[in-house]
Amino acid sequence: MAELSTSAIQTDYMAQVRQKRIMNTILLVVFIALMLGGFATANDRNAGGFWNGLPMLLDFPADVISEAYSRAELLPGYFVKYFPSLIETINIAAASTLLGGLLGLVMSLLVTRGLAPVPWLIGPLRRVLDVLRAVPEIVIALVLIFLLGGGPVPAMIAIALHTVGALGKLFSEVNENASLKPVEGLESVGAGWTQRMWLGVIPQVAPNYLSYGLLRFEINIRASAILGFVGAGGIGYDLRNTMSWGQGKFDEAAAIFLLLFFTIVVVDQSSSYLRNRLTHGSAKGEIHA
Repeated sequence: MAELSTSAIQTDYMAQVRQKRIMNTILLVVFIALMLGGFATANDRNAGGFWNGLPMLLDFPADVISEAYSRAELLPGYFVKYFPSLIETINIAAASTLLGGLLGLVMSLLVTRGLAPVPWLIGPLRRVLDVLRAVPEIVIALVLIFLLGGGPVPAMIAIALHTVGALGKLFSEVNENASLKPVEGLESVGAGWTQRMWLGVIPQVAPNYLSYGLLRFEINIRASAILGFVGAGGIGYDLRNTMSWGQGKFDEAAAIFLLLFFTIVVVDQSSSYLRNRLTHGSAKGEIHA
């Protein structure tokens, strides 16, 4: 009887496995068909066709590298020329990260269950954060440029709004891991909501806040450079102009590429070091204590 039951279970399990494999195969076929159909549609609508342009894919990088190599002695002067634009890009990223981080911190406290002062607002505010994360910075920047004109201000506002959505989500997840005992203790002695958050929650999660903030700063530097292509100022705007000019300006485009590349590498390495110190360093301090 036991052997019959085991055999029935095994047969049923193998049937489910075969059914799952069939469904996975069907889904894979549908996915491949959709991908090929979408690629064919995109290729038909692409000016000149994808396959016709594929052999020329490396022509532009080759032209940039060759022109930069032939005028290598001019690159240091270009670094000095475009350094102010780089500083503007970093300033846009820093200001938007600071503003978005502060607003994201407040929003995260308002949407964290167990900490929010108005529980029924948690759902609507979470949807606001979802919308801010879902809309790309470049879309917001294009709308703001149409309303406010070109320059760094639309870029800063666009990146800051996206940062609010991203950091608000991350900070709220960090808040959920905070201990409520300090908050309850402060509440028992009559502390208000702001005091409970400032003294009971934020000191616990501040290293995580700073770690996520530094990571977002890296992302925002790239975003501010990209937004320069749509007229939002910074080094991206200069890069677009040099690339649009064509041959004769490719050496300047190469200098901007190098300047931006080295800056991102330095920021990445520095922020990674600081994040490790904030997370692992604080943990080691607690162990030694």
